[in-house]
Amino acid sequence: MAQDTDIPGTIRAEADGPVGRVIIDNARRRNAISLEMWAGIEDAFTRFAADSTIRCVVMTGAGDRAFASGADISQFRRNRSNSAAAAEYARISTAARRTMLAFEKPLIARIRGFCMGGGLGIALAADLRIASEDSVFGVPAARLSIAYDRVNLGNLVALVGPSRAKEILLTARRYTATEALAMGLVNTCVPADELDAAVADVTDRIAENAPLSMRASKLTINELLKDDDAFDTALVDELTRACFDSRDYQEGQEAFMNKRKPVFEGR
Repeated sequence: MAQDTDIPGTIRAEADGPVGRVIIDNARRRNAISLEMWAGIEDAFTRFAADSTIRCVVMTGAGDRAFASGADISQFRRNRSNSAAAAEYARISTAARRTMLAFEKPLIARIRGFCMGGGLGIALAADLRIASEDSVFGVPAARLSIAYDRVNLGNLVALVGPSRAKEILLTARRYTATEALAMGLVNTCVPADELDAAVADVTDRIAENAPLSMRASKLTINELLKDDDAFDTALVDELTRACFDSRDYQEGQEAFMNKRKPVFEGR
């Protein structure tokens, strides 16, 4: 096991035209997430949220071995030694996950290799998950005596249902990409050499679509996952009005009538 004095991995945020890319870069540890990397994740999504030129974000792992293999266990003795230390770790990691969940632009997880534990939790915060056939999924919490919080488990249950979620957590077994697709854990499963093309097909389509419409769809669906008492009717009404009152709405109609591709500006 690596010593705590080792340099932790990094989070790289790069812009590729209208597509932002967040790269989990700790390849020598299968892109395990260090405490410092959680702060980098929060910074990256805050940056892309404020950049009007970015239409969507792709999150992926460095190299071909892993999307993210979970928390960096080499830091557990220092950063999660007891319940108090674990609570502070959770505060930082939860802040990053909440920033991801509050991100209003489409978020795609490009998954190749291991997607385990906290790494799967990160993937679950995405709107779409596109995986290569050689990917592996699992939550080994029961093998480490770890308990996951409401945010992580809520996302898992919303995707696969309570029975499958219990199976994943209680058995701590690993699942193939094909099995993950069958249970709804990922949206698409493709051969490894077709992964980039599959992701590009999605991001190209998103980049051409109306930002206000996509924002309304994403946030409204998120509201629908809440209890009726928590459903924000005012927000959904506001999102609807913003679309119909926008210049993009006029542009969409004009483009359709003139049989040309629309050029949306997000206003």
